[in-house]
Amino acid sequence: MYKLIAIDIDGTLLNSYGEVTEENKKAINMALQKNVEIVLTSGRMPKAILPIANEVNANKYIISGNGAAIYDIQNDKIIYNNYLSKKKVLEIIDICEKNSMFYNVYTNNVILTKSLNFNILFYHSENKKNPENKKININITNDIYKYVKEYEGEDILKITICDNDETVFKSIINKLKQIKNVDILEVAHMSRKIIKHGSEEHEIAYYYTEVTNQNVNKWTAISELIGKLGIQKEEVIAIGDNVNDKEMIQNAGIGIVTGNSSPQMQKIADEVVASNNENGVAEAINRHVF
Repeated sequence: MYKLIAIDIDGTLLNSYGEVTEENKKAINMALQKNVEIVLTSGRMPKAILPIANEVNANKYIISGNGAAIYDIQNDKIIYNNYLSKKKVLEIIDICEKNSMFYNVYTNNVILTKSLNFNILFYHSENKKNPENKKININITNDIYKYVKEYEGEDILKITICDNDETVFKSIINKLKQIKNVDILEVAHMSRKIIKHGSEEHEIAYYYTEVTNQNVNKWTAISELIGKLGIQKEEVIAIGDNVNDKEMIQNAGIGIVTGNSSPQMQKIADEVVASNNENGVAEAINRHVF
């Protein structure tokens, strides 16, 4: 009997339009009725996860920043964290600035960016359809280095770095690897998202990496949570699609990837279900919970 299902958001629970299908909602709510914990696990900041968690009634815990923090929704507090230090953040920003790379800094409350581009453009599009209290706080500033250096009290989950030129992107990855005591997410393929403007559709495609503190991953956070809940790893289902889901797919009782995932992820998974556009999450839940 599975007691907890960890579900990635982008590329897994959400379809290419950033929507949760009715089939996925129905399967999740049926699992909740059987007292199965549903935990959304994402690279997003908490505020960017909460509207989706509320939409599917997964209202107990969320894992943000690819495992940098666990947020207890009902008690409105962080119960586990592994944040980047300010010193490391400034070191990474300095490298990005010197190499003219687009980057953004994620805290628990805000995304710091210089412009609406790449991943930030997608979040900006989401904000247009969200009510005011659910909008993602995007702070556009010309000097992120100065903001981070001078501002106190912001816990930093991760830094995302994007570019649409593969050669340039690989070069920055090599420079980032010289930084000690951080983890660099290595994504071989381009991220592709679709933004709708009325009847028109626009694709956003880019290479990206994410820098977190050392030993940050979704499974480490899940392990912390199930320890608190008295759940064994064999009682966990993990559903994802991307490299940032790798550890939870490998370590859960059963690791499942959606059909849109890379060949690399499909090789390490126990099962492959339908794509995120074909209700893969619902397929996984219906197969193993009911």
